[in-house]
Amino acid sequence: MRRFWAAGLLCAAAAGCGAPASTHANDILPKDLNVLFWTQDQRDAAFRTMETVPKVVVNTVEAGDAVYPLPQGKPLDVGSDIDAYMAKQRNAGLIIVQDGKIRLEKYALGYGAAGRWTSFSVAKSFTSTLVGAAVKDGYIKSLDDKVTVYIPGLKGSAYDDVSVRQLLTMTSGVKWNEDYTDPKSDVAQFNMQKPVAGEDITVSYMKTLPREAPAGSKWVYKTGETNLIGVLVSSATGKTLSAYLSEKIWKPFGMEQDAVWMLGATGHEISGCCMSASLKDYARFGQFILNGGVAGGEKILPDDWLASATTKQAGIDIPGRGYGYQWWTNDDGSFAAQGIFGQGIFIDPKRQLVIASNGNWPTATDPEGVGAAREAFYKSVQAAVDREAE
Repeated sequence: MRRFWAAGLLCAAAAGCGAPASTHANDILPKDLNVLFWTQDQRDAAFRTMETVPKVVVNTVEAGDAVYPLPQGKPLDVGSDIDAYMAKQRNAGLIIVQDGKIRLEKYALGYGAAGRWTSFSVAKSFTSTLVGAAVKDGYIKSLDDKVTVYIPGLKGSAYDDVSVRQLLTMTSGVKWNEDYTDPKSDVAQFNMQKPVAGEDITVSYMKTLPREAPAGSKWVYKTGETNLIGVLVSSATGKTLSAYLSEKIWKPFGMEQDAVWMLGATGHEISGCCMSASLKDYARFGQFILNGGVAGGEKILPDDWLASATTKQAGIDIPGRGYGYQWWTNDDGSFAAQGIFGQGIFIDPKRQLVIASNGNWPTATDPEGVGAAREAFYKSVQAAVDREAE
């Protein structure tokens, strides 16, 4: 099957992807994985049920019997028309949890509380959290260990000089091009990568990349490296990401529904992308983080993990913002997991606030349009919480 990428989920034109499928009601799901060329109707249908798209294979992240309660709280007046905001964002679901209570919960686009929705790069923050769990469990000895300690297949490559911490912060210094419009970019070339027997497809490609800067000196967004992080966790723990996520968080914290995680061509979860869960369970993950990484009465993460993971470890040339361990950080102490087409989990510890959104933006990214409007909405919610506290 073709590679399903975190920030793009695309096949380059050079990879020979087929034309979009028919949009007739009885044949709405796309027949290829070239998401950037799906119609809006196809995305609406597929995002809520990615596991049924042809060629997609998934592992299940099993939920347990106990469910973490999210009781209803007093409705929050954010000072704007929520329905109009959701329509402009093309939100399928929007939930605000504050002080552990649901202050707002709405659905659209034929989606509802019982359904799952794809995460795209929101999954990166789940993957990095599993690194923290593996450190706590002793599977990973130190973030300063070289990546090759856990992925021997990278020995002799530019990753010889790269630490686990530098993978987490995307500061490896290994050259990477994540331009989805360039058929010669690494994302496009990776899509054409053929599996090598006995080796994960991520390792097969990433070990060919050259170095462009000293390790730790330059931040570049690299979905391929999040996929390496997932391989590292699986290699260190001897478990699939889905099984480890279920064991450490999904069951003990009390997620309500099973999630699914898409597999790549060599049978490993695509750890930079492609987990599907319910809106409330995305919010519960945010609550797990707010609760200090405690699940089932047990601290799942090292004591200092979240303080480092959710604060700026690398600059991204945007004032007031940065990058932690696969989290986008803000200088006011809030942070977020973000995925293309409007997926997001925004967390503000100061206000005990979680905002989770699922959506289908008209385009994959639009930082000056719907993206800026979403940031403004986050600020309006923060302001509403502050007004209540006055």
